[in-house]
Amino acid sequence: MNQSQQQNYLDSIRKQFEYYKMLGDRTMNQLTEQELFWQYNEASNSIAVIVKHLWGNMRSRWTDFLTSDGEKEWRNRDGEFEADIKDLTELTAKWEEGWQCLFEALDSINPDNFETVVYIRNMGHTIMEACNRQLAHYAYHVGQIVFLGKMLKGQDWQSLSIAKGKSKEFNQQKFAQPKRKEHFTKEFLDGSFFEDKKE
Repeated sequence: MNQSQQQNYLDSIRKQFEYYKMLGDRTMNQLTEQELFWQYNEASNSIAVIVKHLWGNMRSRWTDFLTSDGEKEWRNRDGEFEADIKDLTELTAKWEEGWQCLFEALDSINPDNFETVVYIRNMGHTIMEACNRQLAHYAYHVGQIVFLGKMLKGQDWQSLSIAKGKSKEFNQQKFAQPKRKEHFTKEFLDGSFFEDKKE
């Protein structure tokens, strides 16, 4: 893989991480503090607990990303599923801290270290394998957050994707535009997708 392809991958994976953070942000912004801590039953996780788990995973995986194992000795994974976040302020701080750790690690990757082997529990990964592994994991949990948010809001839920019954209209708008190279996340990250839905 040449340097141009490496940079294209890094740009794309970053945008996808930003996209999933955006989905989480826009879900939690629709919810009350009480709803963020709502738990369906004792065997299930609240959004707050999912955030705590993501925070712990992100700190472990992305701290010293290129030089130490992604499963840190100081990580307490079991503790991540204990419902002990006190309030919205703490929840928000953990959410932002985890993502900041991730994005700072991504920014540290360059052509000189792109071939570094990254270890997670002593299992070697290429940079791409490690990033893809974490993207899939975070998408899985952000999907849970969105699902819980949609359940909690019911008819008041503000959709984060193509609304029901609007697929044909959406496709017509897309195919009316010329073919071009554009990342699918652009309209979501710049907010234009959501502005168009208000019209």
